[in-house]
Amino acid sequence: VQLQASGGGLVQAGGSLRLSCVPSGRTFSRYPMGWFRQAPGKEREFVAAITGSGGTTNYADSVKGRFTISRDNAKNTVYLQMNSLKPEDTAVYYCAASDRERIYTVALRVSAIYGYWGQGTLVTVSS
Repeated sequence: VQLQASGGGLVQAGGSLRLSCVPSGRTFSRYPMGWFRQAPGKEREFVAAITGSGGTTNYADSVKGRFTISRDNAKNTVYLQMNSLKPEDTAVYYCAASDRERIYTVALRVSAIYGYWGQGTLVTVSS
């Protein structure tokens, strides 16, 4: 199983990017998926997550109102729309997938529930 993340790049502050994550080897349409990020010199942190149905989402406070996570189960793809980007959003963004079908909303933030991780895509926001 592999998770292919794409869509990163260099953008000016205030700009937008959309990340995509496509699993291969199996489908995760019934399972939660999430995005995490790791900035240079910092620990990996939670960004956003979505349940299998797409009915529940969870966001880090730092991105709430600016980022939107969504999924298209027909395409087996999860997206992260990032608007109003700030220099502090600069990081490698990783998508992750869980094989736990039912999870409490608060647990979506916990990296340990995700057993599958992508290789990461770099987002650089210039000031």
